[in-house]
Amino acid sequence: MAKAKTYYFCQECGYQSSSWLGRCPECGKFGTFAEEVVKATPAQSVKHSGNQALSTPKRIQDVTYSETRRIPTHCGEFDRVLGGGIVPGSLLLLGGEPGIGKSTLLLQTALAIHDRKLLYVSGEESEQQIKMRADRLVGSGECVVGSDLYVVSETVTQRIFEHVEDVRPDLLIVDSIQTISTEDIDSPAGSVSQIRQCTSEFQHYAKTTGVPVLLIGHITKDGTLAGPKVMEHIVDAVLQFEGDRNYGYRILRALKNRFGSTAEIGIFEMLGSGLREVPNPSEFLLSQRDETLSGAAVAATVEGARPMFIEVQSLVSSAVYGTPQRNANGFDMRRLSMLLAVLEKRCGFKLGAKDVFLNIAGGLRVNDPAIDLAVACAVLSSNVDIAISPRICFAAELGLSGEVRPVSRVEQRIAEADRLGFEKMFISKYNERSLDRTRYGIEIVAVSVIEEAFRALFA
Repeated sequence: MAKAKTYYFCQECGYQSSSWLGRCPECGKFGTFAEEVVKATPAQSVKHSGNQALSTPKRIQDVTYSETRRIPTHCGEFDRVLGGGIVPGSLLLLGGEPGIGKSTLLLQTALAIHDRKLLYVSGEESEQQIKMRADRLVGSGECVVGSDLYVVSETVTQRIFEHVEDVRPDLLIVDSIQTISTEDIDSPAGSVSQIRQCTSEFQHYAKTTGVPVLLIGHITKDGTLAGPKVMEHIVDAVLQFEGDRNYGYRILRALKNRFGSTAEIGIFEMLGSGLREVPNPSEFLLSQRDETLSGAAVAATVEGARPMFIEVQSLVSSAVYGTPQRNANGFDMRRLSMLLAVLEKRCGFKLGAKDVFLNIAGGLRVNDPAIDLAVACAVLSSNVDIAISPRICFAAELGLSGEVRPVSRVEQRIAEADRLGFEKMFISKYNERSLDRTRYGIEIVAVSVIEEAFRALFA
């Protein structure tokens, strides 16, 4: 019988040490080592179906390949994030908060895939619980049952691969990797060593058989994926499923994608009957207001290949507690401080003694610098208490000297604004040089410095 040993693992990179260390020598993080009792057992060979021919080194000129046909999920938003579908032999990791809808998303996707045999392995729910959710999704009409879906409740990788040998699926879903363990390592499920070993086994299975594997992962309280950081390096794609429970909308974004772009996002609406795709994000990112209120401006941003229009909300008030407060939801706090400094230094607006609150409507987090002009106009609108028309939108970046800088793909933003019925759009004067105004029905206002935009808005 193997003797149990105590090891210390870094929670960031998975580095193993026989003693506790204050600083990890691999990743340089402090206070990340956790103790684990590991009893190694002789490794058992796991047989996987498929061709496992011995690989030999080849010259790159001699390597031949054929265009791999992706597996469509029949979910437009999911395929958009993946880059067109699931690549055969890939290993995908989907993370998110508890109850955000990770299992619902993958089960709904599995029920909608046609002419494929799928195996859904759950370490958290029984077959009866999975059946209850599937009946709710199918009965609501949110998905169409076109796949040959098998379900099993199992937590040991050796038993899982036995089921794989019997079913021989075209797609494997594991929910979740933190509940799966292997008999080769005698440590509790969810530990660093177990997660690393189980992920490696699923990677080996996916690469040797060509069967894609989708893993569901938990996240920690600070929003990162639970387990060693090396797990994110092993998988081919890391997907994050996030959202605000109060809104009911969910956003699927790719943090890593070897087969597509990481700039695309997919938007869903969580209903009692499942997840509904939102092909037009502006329908919930723009609030429906009957009256015009101060402190709100519409920005034209681009996520991946899709333009989106979001509402920037701002509130400026006198500091009651002596020390001015700065708070931003969905926007970089440091960039907000920079924009406020530009408004005070270059434009003469005294905001240093006032509280400034900023919010991106819809619970979305935006990093596109093209919303800088909308943020500045929303802050000024709240400061002077003059409303901006909801039929006006903005697409420009601000520099430290107060200049309005150009943004990329401005034609696509203007075309989308024209389609949505906006009447006026503020852009940089340097973007105007390559524009044909006759192609659009919207009025285009080109400005070079921020003062010109303020005079055009508030006279």
